[in-house]
Amino acid sequence: MTRVDFHTNVGDALLYACRLARKAYQAGQPLVVVADHARLRAFDERLWTFSPLDFLPHCMAESELAARTPIVLATDVEQAPHHQVLLNLAPVVPAQFARFERLLEVVGNSDDELAAGRERYRFYRDRGYPLNNYKQGA
Repeated sequence: MTRVDFHTNVGDALLYACRLARKAYQAGQPLVVVADHARLRAFDERLWTFSPLDFLPHCMAESELAARTPIVLATDVEQAPHHQVLLNLAPVVPAQFARFERLLEVVGNSDDELAAGRERYRFYRDRGYPLNNYKQGA
């Protein structure tokens, strides 16, 4: 069963997601990041700029290099070449998330993000998924 980790109360969700991506990459865990096109473009840019000392190899799921790239950005989980770790940057539960060993949910501290995060949390809880909570700034 997919393990679900909620990272809540993060000030800058994209920056925090970059740190999670770096951690997965350094641990040798292939990562798929799911969101809409605009959010993925912003995340792609942040991956290039968040740390001057880190290079995190990544590409879009449509790329012919996706199967060999440790971090893949996708608008649809169906495109994912890896099924170890899924990082959700979308406000909804990703389709087919149960294919993954682990799901990372990043929840910012705006009212909209908190409300969407609570809905996703209830969805997973009500279906019996093991949940872990990591509250930032507490």
